[in-house]
Amino acid sequence: MNNVLFEIGVEELPARFIDQTEKQLYKRTLQWLKNHRLDHGEVITYSTPRRIAVLIKSVSAFQTSLTEEVRGPAQAIAQDDKGDWTRAAIGFTKGQNKTPDDIYIKDVKGKPYIFIKKETKGVAAKTLLKSFDAVIKSLNFPQSMRWGKESFNFSRPIRWIVALFNDEIIPFTIANVSTGNESDGHRFLGDKITITNPLEYEKLLANQFVIVNSDKREQIIQKQLNGLEKANNFKIATDESLLREVCHLVEYPTVFLGNFEQSFLSLPAEVLVTAMKEHQRYFPVLDTSGQLMPHFVGVRNGTEDHLETVIRGNEKVLYARLADAVFFYEEDQKQSIDHYLAQLERIVFQEQLGTIAMKQDRVLSLTKYLLEKLKVDQLSQRTALRAAEISKLDIPTLMVDEFPELQGIIGEKYALHYGETKEVAQTIREHYLPRHATDNMPTTQTGSIISLADKIDTIVGIIAVGLMPTGSRDPYGLRRHGNAILKILLHEGWHLSLESLIDEAIKHYELTKVISSIDNEIRKKIIGFFKQRLDYVLTEETIDQDISDAVLLGPLHSIPFLMDKARLLSRRKYDTDYQQIQEALTRVLNIVKNIKAQDKPLDIDLLKTVSERKLYDKFSKVSQAVQQAKEQLDAEDMIEIIETLSTNINEFFENNMVMDKDESIKNNRLTLLQGIAQLILSFADFRKIEWRQTKK
Repeated sequence: MNNVLFEIGVEELPARFIDQTEKQLYKRTLQWLKNHRLDHGEVITYSTPRRIAVLIKSVSAFQTSLTEEVRGPAQAIAQDDKGDWTRAAIGFTKGQNKTPDDIYIKDVKGKPYIFIKKETKGVAAKTLLKSFDAVIKSLNFPQSMRWGKESFNFSRPIRWIVALFNDEIIPFTIANVSTGNESDGHRFLGDKITITNPLEYEKLLANQFVIVNSDKREQIIQKQLNGLEKANNFKIATDESLLREVCHLVEYPTVFLGNFEQSFLSLPAEVLVTAMKEHQRYFPVLDTSGQLMPHFVGVRNGTEDHLETVIRGNEKVLYARLADAVFFYEEDQKQSIDHYLAQLERIVFQEQLGTIAMKQDRVLSLTKYLLEKLKVDQLSQRTALRAAEISKLDIPTLMVDEFPELQGIIGEKYALHYGETKEVAQTIREHYLPRHATDNMPTTQTGSIISLADKIDTIVGIIAVGLMPTGSRDPYGLRRHGNAILKILLHEGWHLSLESLIDEAIKHYELTKVISSIDNEIRKKIIGFFKQRLDYVLTEETIDQDISDAVLLGPLHSIPFLMDKARLLSRRKYDTDYQQIQEALTRVLNIVKNIKAQDKPLDIDLLKTVSERKLYDKFSKVSQAVQQAKEQLDAEDMIEIIETLSTNINEFFENNMVMDKDESIKNNRLTLLQGIAQLILSFADFRKIEWRQTKK
């Protein structure tokens, strides 16, 4: 059996790139093997900060031969009256390196054609593997770079490439680096090695202090962490993202325990945890009651040799950072809220949108609007208004300058220090939530209100100045903010018109003359942006794409109502008893799809048949009920009322010709159907839905 190994050796990759790069390499390797018709066994990928690699086991020596059926001209052209092959047939077979003896005849849609079978013999795997460089070149990264005189882009400079078919080197060159059979071990502990058998790759590098399997490295770290916990009777605060990141910072992990001064525990726990996790990639240590202890756990890229020296060095680094934090924390609290609010007037939010102070004023105005719309009680109103007035107070502080991740958290701490109520302080912290897809939602109504105000102001302003997010760039996090707005509306069950909220934000930009005018085209772009975000949120709710398209047709008056409609349609989509109803509703929409709106109102006297009069009567009765259900935001009641039209719709189509010869009757029927279509579309566009009657 043949085994293949590719390893790309690089300068240290950023830890956050590695998992995604390894997944890309795996998927693209499988696709490359499929495209080249190479049978194979297990495909295993590896990654460390200095390398990504793929091992392909049991590769066939040759690609699978391809047999394909090639169609020639129709038999009437390929044979003459005597049954002899014509020049057209002979030319066809010659072009395929065949003879007329290879011809056979098959019917295609009732018409006979001539065919031949063409076999393409498989090429040797060794020859095909020379083109595997295309897979490596296709890898993409959040950020790429060029180095030296190279025009080739990669995440980091390529230093070596191993490419082996058994013990033979597969020749190709990338970025002036030619393939070979030599790899580097650990940067400080290992040596250069020669690989002659791909199956020995993992073992050979382990002997050079490189654990190439990232899952094994993580397991080693976790086992060592568990050992420390057991030996010291404390709890190490691990989380999967930090554990994975640390795993990708080392090639040979060794866990160590360090200490810091007890006095630093006077700092807020969030400061200590941020300093350890975000800045130093340490794991905090907790006692059995869940309180922070003056210890930290780090992971060294190496063995236990001279570990005490490593620990002392890390303790010095953390001491310096925490000492700075203590200084910043104490200095900040010598000032006042008014001092920080005044500083906001000198901090730019966005060069075309003014200062943070101006943004805070707009957020306050939007908060007032939301308080009125939501009919919030007086106590909550006072909390929300005060929190909105000082929501950005921590931005100029030394602590947030040093620890940007603590924005909002420091605001809460300082608000309490300066005598604000607990509710105001909590609202200041929560108005930043949710920061990302898996973040917590605000737990207070006031936090949710100011979060909406803050995020809608950002989205409207940034899009208005022409900075709509692109596929690869979203520097202001608009997609994240958009998702957060929608999730808050759903979480709170608030039936706010998103379009009215957008209009209110536009109004305040124009009133304050930050932007002189935001035209209707920009407004459409903002609404379109939110529909894209809604599509994303619906996908997260496992709503099919066609259902999303159906409910996103109309205005964004209520996000919870829209979600209810999507869920109802999702259930009906697979209901075996629903086919007749959906066909009736869809038929109405299809009939009027390309018909201009009728100028004249419906004329009752022109309703000539029993079935069309019944349909009109039913439509007249349900219209008001549908509107009432819509106003009450009762999606289930609304769709059930609309569905009662289906029987009369079917009877109408069975007994009437819509396009009657009498122009007045035809137009009158179209007017009736257009009215019904508008009623149906007020719920969803049923034409978008790919109806199925079997459950997925």
